[in-house]
Amino acid sequence: MDQIDAQLLSILQRDGRMTISDLSKKLALSRPSVSERLQRLQERGVIQRFSATVSPKALGRDTQLFIQVSELKRKPEEFEGFIEQNEDVLECHRVTGPVSYFIKAAVSGMDGLRMLVDELIPYGNVNTSIILKSPVENRMITPVQKPAP
Repeated sequence: MDQIDAQLLSILQRDGRMTISDLSKKLALSRPSVSERLQRLQERGVIQRFSATVSPKALGRDTQLFIQVSELKRKPEEFEGFIEQNEDVLECHRVTGPVSYFIKAAVSGMDGLRMLVDELIPYGNVNTSIILKSPVENRMITPVQKPAP
């Protein structure tokens, strides 16, 4: 990955709807060259998908939280199947250490929180933390800079 690819990724992470024409102007490259770079980045799995960032609050999910699930009472596959189907869950990560899973969820107020916790209790010990503020959210990802030899 060269510097132009890194610039292309940076631009797209700020505005994924930018046209090939606008990208070519910003990068001072031809449209076919930009298209080729985009396709190559997608084929290599660097760009996984294009999507919109949606505000949970604007959709009635005004309470975001992290949930730790430990001491599973069911098989991980069963728990993960439940999590995959639950629309309140934004992210779920199986981790090492005393906690088995970290979940990020967005619910509608305290009633939504209570209902989600009630659904999780049969699977293990549940510990919740309501998100008060997110000083860093959806940070742009840039390539790792290799030290000069």
